[in-house]
Amino acid sequence: MELFDQLVSEQLKTMDQLLFLQEELERCRELEEELIKLQNETGLRLIQEEINIMKKQLHEIQQIFEKQTEEVIQSYQRTYHKTLFVDPKVSDVTRSS
Repeated sequence: MELFDQLVSEQLKTMDQLLFLQEELERCRELEEELIKLQNETGLRLIQEEINIMKKQLHEIQQIFEKQTEEVIQSYQRTYHKTLFVDPKVSDVTRSS
């Protein structure tokens, strides 16, 4: 289970990155709306560039998170499979359930 715990820990860090980036993106979108109202073209272009960069980062982190999810699932399945079929005590308990 050590690998599983490590993978989950890494995934939690990635989730923190995702949440932070999503909050920042929302903040920038609100600023974008204000700049549109103020008709500030220069500021609007700058914030739109920042939004595009954050969207790209968010997409990259989402892909990492999805990959980590697959790794966590595979690690869990491998560990469960080993426990179920290697340890006769666990296997007997599982069969009687």
